[in-house]
Amino acid sequence: MLLDLNRFTFPVFKKEARLLLALALPMLLAQVAQVGIGFVDTVMAGGAGKEDLAAVALGSGTFSTVYITFIGIMTALNPMIAQLHGAGKTAETGETGRQGIWFGLMLGLAGMLLMWAVIVPFQNWLSLSDYVENTMAKYMVFTGLAMPAAMVHRALHAYATSLNRPRVIMMVSVAAFFLNIPFNYAFVYGKFGLPAMGGAGCGVATMLVFWFSAAALWLYIAKERYFRTFGLTASFSRPDPKAFKQIWKLGAPIGLSYFLEASAFSFIVFLVARLGEDYVAAQQVVISLTGMIYMIPQSVGSAGTVRVGYSLGRRDYLRARYIAGVSLVSGWVLAVFTALALVLLRFPLAGMYTDDATVLDTAAGVLLLAALFQLADSTQCIASYALRGYKITKAPMVIHAAAFWGCGLLPGYLLAYRFGMGIYGFWTALIVSLTIAAVALVWCLELCSKSVAKTEKAV
Repeated sequence: MLLDLNRFTFPVFKKEARLLLALALPMLLAQVAQVGIGFVDTVMAGGAGKEDLAAVALGSGTFSTVYITFIGIMTALNPMIAQLHGAGKTAETGETGRQGIWFGLMLGLAGMLLMWAVIVPFQNWLSLSDYVENTMAKYMVFTGLAMPAAMVHRALHAYATSLNRPRVIMMVSVAAFFLNIPFNYAFVYGKFGLPAMGGAGCGVATMLVFWFSAAALWLYIAKERYFRTFGLTASFSRPDPKAFKQIWKLGAPIGLSYFLEASAFSFIVFLVARLGEDYVAAQQVVISLTGMIYMIPQSVGSAGTVRVGYSLGRRDYLRARYIAGVSLVSGWVLAVFTALALVLLRFPLAGMYTDDATVLDTAAGVLLLAALFQLADSTQCIASYALRGYKITKAPMVIHAAAFWGCGLLPGYLLAYRFGMGIYGFWTALIVSLTIAAVALVWCLELCSKSVAKTEKAV
């Protein structure tokens, strides 16, 4: 049977599912809070006007692509730390965490410079109003300043979750979400004596919130007694090129996989821009909603990475394979509920962002297509995370490249402009690409986990 899901009795399945979801739930709440920051940005920008919403859509598309790609690189820390923890190597666990922070800081600085470097090329490529392009540029300047803090936060995020302490992430993320609301209100609309910055004010709020999150998480880990065993803050370590090379070797393929997936969605914003501001705004509404929903399989997948990595560190290879299967089944059950929610509540959900009739109708139509790929999206997400628990990253990268670009973005462009399907052409192609990725990644996970499990049987 697939991933030996029939190996253990149903009570064992329930026990593993509970352990998985107990780890995934705080991660989910944390990630929903983080994505909720983008939701608040979109709502606040929409309240300022259609042009501000379009500017934030373009700027956040760029920020999200860079941010998600770099998160993928930082995700390499999860299986590294989880396997060290499973093997009982506490000193190595703390040192890996310190090197992860250094690596995150340097990666964040590179992300900041990249964000600033693409502003002028994007302005030259677009043919929108001066206000939209200038507001987008200001938004990107401020969100670029958030990048170093965002990557340090992600290193600490990987450290805490891999040591089975995800609740601290949840608390910090929820605090950041609520802090983002008054920041947006003040900078977007010009309250408390501040100038009204429109959509650019969302960038200022995002920058402040990320720096708060990094500082708060560092302080908590430094003070919490549980983490002292691993010695993350007990000593100072200089940046180690060998450690950086190890993180990069494992993380670069993950980052490219993240980029290929994120770009398949984010780049559509720029390609849709040729259709007009209404379509850009509708696209941003749908991306914001589906981005929040995607946090569900991503949280299950992240928990699966930690559980699989921990089992592998303990040399319990058969249990690691079984946990990968439990993760997939849990994701399938949750995907059914999210698909139904998108179908039944598409107009109220889109209505949270805008009251413009054209934007609302277009967004509601696209949400129907988004509902169709929930099962495939959940499957490919969780399967790729399980493979990362095995430290297998290159195969998912190749699969994502072929699926999202070869079968998604490029055919979507042809459907949109050559066959006259407009924005719906892109999303139709995404359904096909996600399904192909899901089938290929599950097949890869089945073969990989079976091969590793034979090692335990042989011993």
